[in-house]
Amino acid sequence: MKLHEYQAKEILARAGIPIPDGRLATSAQEAEAAAKALA
Repeated sequence: MKLHEYQAKEILARAGIPIPDGRLATSAQEAEAAAKALA
C-alpha cells in the first residue's frame, strides 16, 4: 500500500497517535509566518 504523508497522518491521528503540527511554506516570508504560528 502506498500512502501520501497527509493520508498517513490522518490514519495515525485516528489511532490516537499524536501528530505534530506542520505548515507548508514556499517562500522565506511564508516560512517565517509558519514558524511564528507553530511557536
